Amino acid sequence: MARATAAPLSVEWDADHAVTELYREHYRPLVRLAALLVRDHATAEEVVQDSFVAMHGAWRRLRDPSKALSYLRQAVVNKARSVLRHRAVVEKHAPKALPDAPSAEHGALNLLEREAVIRALRKLPTRQREAIVLRYYGDLSEAQIAHAMGISRGAVKSHTSRGISALRSVLEQTT
Repeated sequence: MARATAAPLSVEWDADHAVTELYREHYRPLVRLAALLVRDHATAEEVVQDSFVAMHGAWRRLRDPSKALSYLRQAVVNKARSVLRHRAVVEKHAPKALPDAPSAEHGALNLLEREAVIRALRKLPTRQREAIVLRYYGDLSEAQIAHAMGISRGAVKSHTSRGISALRSVLEQTT
């Protein structure tokens, strides 16, 4: 604080005059104090202004007007604590951010790509289409596919490989 002690205030002063003098002398140091406590200059100014308003309202109840600066400092500290408690409660109950969701355009593009793959699958010979669908959509192993289709594992590999090559060339032509 620039000046630790205030000039004694006359008991005869009314609240308006006393608060005006205190404001003129101690507003800036009190704002610096509040800013250090609340870490925000605009909020610090509000805290100090509210403290001055409270002092003005309580001036008649102030037993020793020479301790008005101490009253103001304590009011600033208490109001700063109140601001910090309020912030903590607000942060605690703040809504959680929604997870990033794909955009509508992304969904539309995926749908178009899926439809293109389905159209390309329909153009494949039956055995190749079955092998690819069971492998990549059914997530079956080569042995499970061979058993489901009633063919050897080597035939599954052959149908899957040829089907993938055919799909690739059909899809490259459409894009």
